Amino acid sequence: MRLDKYLKVSRIIKRRTIANEACTGGRVQVNGKVAKPGAEVKIGDTLEIRFGNRVGRYEILSLQDHVLKAEATGMYRILEEPEGGF
Repeated sequence: MRLDKYLKVSRIIKRRTIANEACTGGRVQVNGKVAKPGAEVKIGDTLEIRFGNRVGRYEILSLQDHVLKAEATGMYRILEEPEGGF
């Protein structure tokens, strides 16, 4: 699954355009490497997202094209959560 789509579907980032901009701006890393919006992610990958001085780290647990809001948090495990969220 594309990184920008995963960020939107999992609701880590609320909109795909914002997810795309974060990736393009070099603020998203997959397994420690800066990733572009079209980078393919898989189960077990770790994501690090930076917005300003806030950093969030997540582990991908599942990949789904569509998920209900209540079930979206089951797609990832929080390794480090930024204060106040994104």
